[in-house]
Amino acid sequence: MAIILDYQLREQVPHDVEKFPITYFCDELAALPNWAGPLHWHPDFEIATAVSGVLDFQVGQHHVILKAGDSILVNGNILHGIKQLSGDIPDPMPNIVFSGALIASETSDIYQKYIQPVANCDALPFIVFDQKNSWHNEVNRLVKNVYGLMSEQGQCYEMAVQRELSSIFQCIFSNFDELPKTENTRIQINTQIRIQKMLSYIREHYAEAVTLEEIARSANISRSEAGRCFNAYVGCSPVDALIQHRLQVAHRLIKDTTRSLQEISYSCGFNSVHYFSRQFRKTYGYTPGQYRALGK
Repeated sequence: MAIILDYQLREQVPHDVEKFPITYFCDELAALPNWAGPLHWHPDFEIATAVSGVLDFQVGQHHVILKAGDSILVNGNILHGIKQLSGDIPDPMPNIVFSGALIASETSDIYQKYIQPVANCDALPFIVFDQKNSWHNEVNRLVKNVYGLMSEQGQCYEMAVQRELSSIFQCIFSNFDELPKTENTRIQINTQIRIQKMLSYIREHYAEAVTLEEIARSANISRSEAGRCFNAYVGCSPVDALIQHRLQVAHRLIKDTTRSLQEISYSCGFNSVHYFSRQFRKTYGYTPGQYRALGK
């Protein structure tokens, strides 16, 4: 299932929050251009695993390299994105997005004692579980069990998933003091908030004639400050980020609709089909027409 984002860039996770607040994904990268997912965020925890390739998991300004067998937990409301760095085929990258309330009610002693300290720790935007640490390997085993349970959905699988997630957080809490912490300054926190506001504006208005000043104004900052924020987190200018999002939307429309390339170009905010085609080829290595003809 491909990553689906609403206009505020919060991932639309289709799980029933009241009944069983967890969703399992697999093979997402195969549906994403260049096997790379855009920066996004959601209030839930996320755990993902590299299966066969090498993955670059961006969390905030940090780039975490996951090798086959490594997993990562991303805390809630943290900007994150993914890109595959190696491998001839897209990595399956199984992952789960879930609420801590699945383990225990937010008003319970269990949640407040064991889940909340992790969820509310600003210095812990992510945890990497590699294969060089014994308790990390135990978490990786438990995570793999959850993937299997969510995929098969056999009898009483919900109870088994809850049990495995509880064991994962027991491991995390028991080793909490030894986890590497990241000090986030007020400036860094404010920068991330600004990025979230500007990315949300781009996703909502990409089809319009958007200016740099309008993007900056959405976060109540100057154009130069907007450029600094984007370079720090996204590695490009705000206008380049706008163009890349337009191309991502166009890429999906070419694959999933029969609309003409001209219609797609204009609907994605490009005033020139030639410019659209040139930017598309520059980014993906083939023209829009080639992509549609080859069924990429």
